[in-house]
Amino acid sequence: MFDFIDYLSISNILINNLWIVIAAIFVFVMTIAVGFLEIGELGKKFKISLLKTIVITGTAIFVMAIIGFNTAFAPTLYGIIGNPFYKDGFMLGGFSPGVIFNTWWSMGPSYFNTGLTTGSYFLFETAFAAVTLALVGVIVLNKVKFWAFFAFSIVYFIFIWNLPAAWIWNPTGWLYQMGMRDFAGGLVVHGAAAAAGLAIVYEIWREERKKGLKESLKVNIKPNYQWLAVGILFLWIGWFGFNPGSVLAFNNDVLVVVIATFVASGAAMISTMFFARIFDKKTPIILDAINGILMGLIIITPLAGFVSPASALILGLIGGPLFVGAEKLFSKVKWFSDPVGLFPGHGLGGVFGVLMIGLFTQHSFAAASGNAILPNGLLFGGGLAALRQLGIEALGIFVVGVTVFAISFLVIFIISKMSHGILNEETYKQPEK
Repeated sequence: MFDFIDYLSISNILINNLWIVIAAIFVFVMTIAVGFLEIGELGKKFKISLLKTIVITGTAIFVMAIIGFNTAFAPTLYGIIGNPFYKDGFMLGGFSPGVIFNTWWSMGPSYFNTGLTTGSYFLFETAFAAVTLALVGVIVLNKVKFWAFFAFSIVYFIFIWNLPAAWIWNPTGWLYQMGMRDFAGGLVVHGAAAAAGLAIVYEIWREERKKGLKESLKVNIKPNYQWLAVGILFLWIGWFGFNPGSVLAFNNDVLVVVIATFVASGAAMISTMFFARIFDKKTPIILDAINGILMGLIIITPLAGFVSPASALILGLIGGPLFVGAEKLFSKVKWFSDPVGLFPGHGLGGVFGVLMIGLFTQHSFAAASGNAILPNGLLFGGGLAALRQLGIEALGIFVVGVTVFAISFLVIFIISKMSHGILNEETYKQPEK
């Protein structure tokens, strides 16, 4: 009997690791897919988007392997940042044989208890770091020198992305200890990406004003349906690893998360197309559909493991008017150009999804995904416990948003001073018509 139990335990661990490696591959695909989507929305002139996302992927693997994985996921120093020199994570264990196959400390019985190894967990979280910076990069728009953005990415993978990850996804992080949860990155990925992107567009605007511009150089949408179709296809498939992989194990809850994720995206697509046709009939229908799919995926990301498929459908339907209204509002802002929708989609959608944890969570679903600490949301009778959870989530949003913006602006400001500005002068010599 004991041998049989041991066999089952070992089999489950092997299956968990195989699943997480597969999920990591799906998420890595998403980074390049962001480049496809940029070209699809902005036109073939922006093929540098592919170079950008390829370099982001390689840089993420390189920096995270040396130290970034540790600063996010090693045992934290006072709950703030992972120990940079934790032996199993620094350079992935260095030259010590077998370390990469050891169970990562937070995946043991004392914490998540899924048996993931250093190697498989590294691949999964590195893919998340890469796609987050790809989202930040959608506001570069040929305006920023390539090498300036590359320098920013080095710091990003050592420190900027890693702080929210250490606070919220690391079981010794201070926000995690307080009780905050963000299932697959509504804040750690989408909201934080918007905060970092806002810092960069603010520096862009500061330099544009010095050039005498009265408003930021606008980049127009020039839809290319083939690129758009390829981009959303790979992003949609990639989300199969993004959300379900965040269960960090292969169990029955994976299927629940898959269904919730795709139900939300389908509902948001229908909702966005409907409301977009009512309020703005000029936008090509394919863009409405794609923006709706993305909005649904973004909103459900932070609570995919905490809610029922029925709740996911409702959240997706809410995503339509939320995106259409936010896009109209942000399009009126003159000091930045955001045609790919970082702020109304990833920023607002991610933050909205995190706040919905306090409303739509059902304890039974949360417990199945390893988050038994979460109470029922307000809509399911959670009462004061749900209000407390909502307050914790709101606190996390505020702290992460302010911190990521402040550090990102400081970094890009220093890079600007060292490189005599971050603007790509060629773009401003031949402004887009």
